[in-house]
Amino acid sequence: MSDDHQRQGRQFSDDDLQDLVASTDSGARAPSNKLVAGLIAGLALAWSLFQLWIAQPQLWFAEYLPALNSSQTRPIHLTFAIVLAFLAYPAFKSSPRDRIPLVDWALLIIGGSCAFYIFLFSDQLAMTARSGLPTQTQVWIGATGILILLEASRRALGPALTIVGSLFLLYAYMGSGWLIPELIEHEGLSFTGLINAQWLDTAGVFGIPLGVSTAFVFLFVLFGSLLDKAGAGNYFIKLAFAGLGHLRGGPAKAAVVGSAMTGLISGSSIANVVTTGTFTIPLMKRVGFSSEKAGAVEVASSVNGQIMPPVMGAAAFLMVEFIGISYVEVIKHAFVPAAISYIALVYIVHLEALKKDMPALGEARSFVGMLVKLFIGFAVAGAAFTALIYIVNGLRAVLPGLTGPIMMLALAAVYLFLIAVAARRPDLEEDDPNDPEIKLPTVAEVYATGLHYVLPIVVLVWFLMVERQSPAKSAFYATSLMLLIIVTQRPLKAMFRGQAGQLASEFAAGLGDLVQGLIAGARNMIGIGVATAAAGIIVATVTKTPIGTELAGLVEQLSGGILFVMLVLVGLFSLILGMGLPTTANYIVVSSLMASVVVSLGAQEGLVVPLIAAHLFVFYFGIMADVTPPVGLASFAAAAVSGGDPIRTGFTAFFYSLRTVALPFLFIFNPTLILYGVDLGTTAGVLQAVFVFVIATFAMLLFAAATQGYFLARSRIHESAALLLVAFTLFVPNVWLNMVQPPFVQVDPARFEEVLADVPNGQELRLQIAGPDFNTGAMTETTLVMTVEGASAQERIQNSGLMLLPEGDTVRMEEPMFGTPVAEKLSSFDFYSDTPVRLANVQMPRDRMPEQVFYIPALLLLGLVIVLQRRRQTKPAF
Repeated sequence: MSDDHQRQGRQFSDDDLQDLVASTDSGARAPSNKLVAGLIAGLALAWSLFQLWIAQPQLWFAEYLPALNSSQTRPIHLTFAIVLAFLAYPAFKSSPRDRIPLVDWALLIIGGSCAFYIFLFSDQLAMTARSGLPTQTQVWIGATGILILLEASRRALGPALTIVGSLFLLYAYMGSGWLIPELIEHEGLSFTGLINAQWLDTAGVFGIPLGVSTAFVFLFVLFGSLLDKAGAGNYFIKLAFAGLGHLRGGPAKAAVVGSAMTGLISGSSIANVVTTGTFTIPLMKRVGFSSEKAGAVEVASSVNGQIMPPVMGAAAFLMVEFIGISYVEVIKHAFVPAAISYIALVYIVHLEALKKDMPALGEARSFVGMLVKLFIGFAVAGAAFTALIYIVNGLRAVLPGLTGPIMMLALAAVYLFLIAVAARRPDLEEDDPNDPEIKLPTVAEVYATGLHYVLPIVVLVWFLMVERQSPAKSAFYATSLMLLIIVTQRPLKAMFRGQAGQLASEFAAGLGDLVQGLIAGARNMIGIGVATAAAGIIVATVTKTPIGTELAGLVEQLSGGILFVMLVLVGLFSLILGMGLPTTANYIVVSSLMASVVVSLGAQEGLVVPLIAAHLFVFYFGIMADVTPPVGLASFAAAAVSGGDPIRTGFTAFFYSLRTVALPFLFIFNPTLILYGVDLGTTAGVLQAVFVFVIATFAMLLFAAATQGYFLARSRIHESAALLLVAFTLFVPNVWLNMVQPPFVQVDPARFEEVLADVPNGQELRLQIAGPDFNTGAMTETTLVMTVEGASAQERIQNSGLMLLPEGDTVRMEEPMFGTPVAEKLSSFDFYSDTPVRLANVQMPRDRMPEQVFYIPALLLLGLVIVLQRRRQTKPAF
């Protein structure tokens, strides 16, 4: 096939597309000098080996070498990132790519030295700067390091984070001025204080975000890079096409599922678009999708990969640190909305295929039949995993000392068996989507060729979910297995195929794959390492200035106190803040500024928002910036593949992603959607989770049908409105129930102790607190949830941390006990003002009819829409 034919309808060749990914993810520079190219590869390899060395949990080297703590590993991590950023990323588009200018050599040496200084003199810094007494030399080293870090950020990530970081530095230093609103004014930090807080201290640049990048993110990116290098990416795409390619709009459905699976491998929505899009977009166009719609489907499914556990573009690990909950809890809360969002996207694609009467590629298959097979597959896999848990627990009870070795031998045996099965079939080759004759593979042909790629994922899930190990340790074990697979799969296949003469060459090729995977993993981390460090500037500014606490007041003023408008404004702010930022930096910025705003504003309006729901809310809106014009980088990448208009592609992708925009509002008003308060350790909890998932999926499919204007036939406006109403009712029936039966009984604060003595242990009460704001002095309110624990009323009050002083009909409040959760939640009140802080209201839950009662009218309305549309239906709905 000619190159001209392959490029037909596209603006970029395959080399151009790979360059596009490189320029955004791993650096576009490819020096012609072999020594310089070897230096870049060598440093990248050294970085990967360093990260594996510090991650290994057994510390077998501890008696020979000192183990490094986090304040020592973070500077080394950043040193690698800065040095490689100036080696791999040119300063401008016009800058040379085949050589490294002298200025870049100077910047990487100075920048790397400033970061490495923090490691080399960590003991001296503890005695000086971190005790509040930085030397002049340290201050100038810190100032130089910040400037060079911002330049590295500009090269690796574009100007967005550099501009935002610079503005925050200026705000922290100046404090007030004609551009700074009065609401967030402060005295300003001294130059020495600013540099100390941002570079020399253990917060700021070297704070939690960089710590998460060092401890967790690198290993997961490396794990994905090794999986991809081993051939798992092509395997997942082929598997998706084998299962879905025969359906109406099959290539688009395969693009969605393929992107979901490669989301395990790639932490970048842009890389995901180009990796799967170069194959799926031409095939989507072939079955009837326009260039823009084909690109938009790929964008929507690739960006969705960022909200899908277990990695979530590294945001999952950051949530663990920011919220203070376990990694397993984050996965639990994030799974349902991500899963139903993907299911709805497959359905949106199906509706597009029905609307355009698109043909299937090859012989058409049943969509329902495919769903049944998928369900059976998941059920069998789930049963096998559950059986494995029981077997291991039984083994531990009988042979506790030998469980580990037996499990390793069993894993090795399973790996050898799966490699033997794969060796019976030819290795998967990458298909040409422009080939005039398309032969879709069958699942039977594909699935056995790469089952061994699932083993490291099973190991990862096992250690995370069953063993409850840390993400770092779990990723280390999974990556270690991946290292073994990438080196041994080639020679083992040759051995099973009777090609003994090729063992040495295949082993050498495996080692080559390993080295390339380690180098690629490190190069993919350059941007993330720099981004987390630069985002630390924003985190430090939020903690050192009033902007974090006062932003809530600004949003409240703009919204006029209307809760829904507040949430819309927070969503818009998150979207704007996220423009041009990679997922990791994006989450750090928007969560630092906006997550607490959602919680505090909700509490002021009587809505208790779980912190995890607030973080997911801002995260969802932040990643939508990858889709939304004018800065939607994923949309530009998809347009480069499809030959479509990037702005139209972006708007179409945003329209396809409306479900991702709606979900955050829904789980703010109904936290059960993120399984908040659902105990998965009980049978009742598991059944409730299954019920929530089924209802939410059904509701999301109806929402997709309403927004697409097609259900069983083309919908009329009133039918789409009815479908939206049904979907809303299924998602948040509590909204209607609250209108009919208020959820709480109001109790006079003066009777609080009397009521508190009568309620059972574990009961939740809502307390409305009113008083002067600590910063402004204006009267403000918030809502607290108090879980009743203790035998008597006095003991229950003491356990809560509250200090109550009844005075006639009112109940005054003193400052809560230090260190209690209540003290943090009430820290915005001024307890030493002349106007007292008081208990304004007490609310007890009342007995009400079940909210599911409202499903009945909703389903009747749905039945009416079905009857109306059945009369016009001309083709099967599935």
